Amino acid sequence: MRLPLSLLWALLLVVTPQLLLASTAPLDLDAGWEYRWGDSPVQADGTPAWIQEEATEAWQAIDFPSNPPGRESESNAWFRITLPSGEWRDPVLYIYSVDLIVQVYLESELIYQYGHFDEQGKGRFVGWPWHMISLPEDFANKPLFFRVFSNYIDIGLWGEVKLMDRPDLWQLILTKSAVDLVISAFSLLLALLAGIFALIHTRRRSFAGIGLFSLASGIMILAETQASQLLLNLPLLWDYLAAAGYYALPVGIGLLLEHWFDSRHSRWIRLLWQLHLVYLVAALTLALSGAVNLSSTFPVYDVLLAITLPTLFAIIALRLNKLTGEQQWVIATYGVFGLLLLVDMAVAHGLLPWARVPVSAGALAFSLTIVAISLRHYSRTQIELIRLNQRLEQQVEERTQALQEMVEKLLAFSYQDPLTGLKNRRHFDERFEQETAIARRGRPVTLVMFDIDHFKRFNDLHGHETGDAVLMSIGRLLIDYFREADAVCRLGGEEFVVIMPGATSAEATERIERFLGSMRDQRFVHGEKELGRVSLSCGIATYPDHTDDPVELVRLADQALYRAKQRGRDRFETYTAS
Repeated sequence: MRLPLSLLWALLLVVTPQLLLASTAPLDLDAGWEYRWGDSPVQADGTPAWIQEEATEAWQAIDFPSNPPGRESESNAWFRITLPSGEWRDPVLYIYSVDLIVQVYLESELIYQYGHFDEQGKGRFVGWPWHMISLPEDFANKPLFFRVFSNYIDIGLWGEVKLMDRPDLWQLILTKSAVDLVISAFSLLLALLAGIFALIHTRRRSFAGIGLFSLASGIMILAETQASQLLLNLPLLWDYLAAAGYYALPVGIGLLLEHWFDSRHSRWIRLLWQLHLVYLVAALTLALSGAVNLSSTFPVYDVLLAITLPTLFAIIALRLNKLTGEQQWVIATYGVFGLLLLVDMAVAHGLLPWARVPVSAGALAFSLTIVAISLRHYSRTQIELIRLNQRLEQQVEERTQALQEMVEKLLAFSYQDPLTGLKNRRHFDERFEQETAIARRGRPVTLVMFDIDHFKRFNDLHGHETGDAVLMSIGRLLIDYFREADAVCRLGGEEFVVIMPGATSAEATERIERFLGSMRDQRFVHGEKELGRVSLSCGIATYPDHTDDPVELVRLADQALYRAKQRGRDRFETYTAS
C-alpha cells in the first residue's frame, strides 16, 4: 500500500507515461452515502452480517461519511456507498484520513484494513495516514462498506474521498506535498543555523527561541505532509512528531518574545510558554506510556491554544508601540501563522467546511521574515565593519604619523643638548666619525674646541640659573658665527666643539678671531643684572695640516685648548708639535 523511499524515484519515472493512458478524471465521492450506528454481528464464515442484509431501513442517508447525528456514546459505525462506473485503468479509492481505524469490504470481500479490531470491535489509535485502497476492475455498481471504530471526538472518514487512477493519486500527493516539503526543509535549515548561533552568540535566548520555533514548525509541516508516508511508512511516528512540533510552537515563540518586554509582561509570557511546555511533556509522556491515546491529546491542546494565543497577543498589544519595527514584523508574521493554526483547528473540529489550510505559508512567512531581518543585520554589520575599518585605518595612519613624528622628535632630542639647543656629545661622535671617513678621501677638516674661562667661579658668583643663561647665549652666538655646514656641539658643562668640514687651518683661524672679537664686545645680562664680559679659550687642529690621522684631531685640538688656557685665556691656539 505504501512506497518506501527507495521506490520513490522509480514512481516518478512511471507516473508520466501512465498519466497519458488515463481516460477518466478523478471523481469525488460526495453523494450516495449511508451510515449505520453500532457494529455488525459476525456470521459463521467470519463475514459481517450487515454486508449481506437486503433490508435498507436500518441505513440512513448522509451527505458525507463523517460524524453522523445521534452518536451519543457510540464508538462503532458503518458506512456504505455504491461505486460508480468509469474507465479507470488502475482504479484506487483515496481517503484523506479516517477516525480512527477501518475495515473496507467490497460486497463481502475484505479488501483493506487499517488498525486492529478486537473481538468487541474496538482497537487503539495507530495514526492518521492517508489511505489508498486498490479496487478490482469490475468494481462498478458494487456496494463498498466501511467498518469504523473511534473513541475520538470524531468518527468516520475525514477530508476527501476520491475514486481515481493510481498515477493520478501519486501526482496529487506529490503535487500537494512539494511546497510543504520545501518549506519544511527551509525551516529546519533555519533551525540548524539558529541553533549554532545560540551556542556561540551573546543573544542566546533569541536564537534559541527562533531555533526551537523553526524546528517545531519544520517538523510539524514535514510530519503532516502526505509525502512523509512515502519517505517512511510509520504513520504513528509521524503523528507523534506532528504533535511534538505542534505543541512546541508556543514554547519557541515565548522564548523569543519574553525578553522583548518589561519584567511584568515578560513574566506573563514566560508563564504561557512554560504552561505549554508542561503540556508538551505530559501529553507525549502519557501517550507513549499507553495511558491515553495520542489522538485524545489534540482536542485538549486545541482548547489550550485557543485560550493562550489570544492572551499572548493581548499582552503584546499593550506594549506593541514600544517594540522596534523588526520586532513588530516578527509578531505580525507569527500572528498570520497563529491565525492559520486557528483556522486549521476550526476545520479539524468541523466548525468550518473541510479545506486544505496552508499552515506552511505561515511558517514560510515567519522564516522569511527572520531571514530578511538577519540579512538586514548582516548588511548593516558589514557596512559598520567597513566604516570601522576605514576609521581604524585612518586612526592607525594618524597614530603612525604621530608616532613617526614622536620618534623623529625623540631622535632629535637624543642628538640635542636640552639646555642650549645645540647638538650633543652623541651627535658629535657620529658626525666626527663620518667626517673623518670623508677626510681620508682627501678633504680637509678642522676641529675647534671651546671652553668658557673661569666658569665654575662664575656659577659660584652668579648662580647656576645665570650660568645656564650664559651657556644658551654662547650657543646662539656660535650658531650665528659658524657656517651652516659646520656642526656646533656642546660636549658638556662649559665645553663646546665645532666640526668644520672642508675648512683649512687658515680659514678656521680667521673665523675664530672674528668670533672671539665679538665675544669681547659682548656684555651679558640676566634679568636686570649686568654680568659683564665672558671670555672663551679655544684650540684648533686641522687635517691634514697637523696630523696624518683625522681621528687624532680631538686630542690635538684639546692640547691646543690647554695651551690657550696656559697662555692667559681669552685666546685661541692652533696646534703645533712641541
